[in-house]
Amino acid sequence: MRITRDRKNRKLTLSQNEYIQKVLKIFNMHNAKPVSTPFASHFKLSKEMCPKTQEDMDYMSKVPYASAVGSLMYAMVCTRPDSAHAVGVVSRYMNNPGNEHWMAVKWILRYLKGITNQALCFGGSNISLQGYVNADMASDRDNRRSTTGYVFTIGGTIVSWVSKI
Repeated sequence: MRITRDRKNRKLTLSQNEYIQKVLKIFNMHNAKPVSTPFASHFKLSKEMCPKTQEDMDYMSKVPYASAVGSLMYAMVCTRPDSAHAVGVVSRYMNNPGNEHWMAVKWILRYLKGITNQALCFGGSNISLQGYVNADMASDRDNRRSTTGYVFTIGGTIVSWVSKI
């Protein structure tokens, strides 16, 4: 993590550009085309997409799914709270991921590729507190439960967030 302090403007910036670049290289996504959203609407993940045949299980056993999700979680917690919902969704399938789940993880990596130069910035003159909340209606295809989330910002920078079922 890179921490930059601008004493004159009273700003503190947190970024993980180097970490994200390293993660993209590890998972061979450094040349992938960036996308503009952390999670695409065409991903309707469920347990039904988990591998059922031995051939699919053998293939997925070679995919570094847990390692990729763990790397995404670290970035999410430190400087990428905008990916919290997407990372939460793909982490539900850690015990038995299928190919469609892996495609969703790669989508999140493509999103991070497009925003590697963005950072959290604290300070400055705008210190207004804002909060947002939202819920979907039973989008979890396995349990028919809703995902609820909130985010609080100070001066436009996220300081607290949650996305959970």
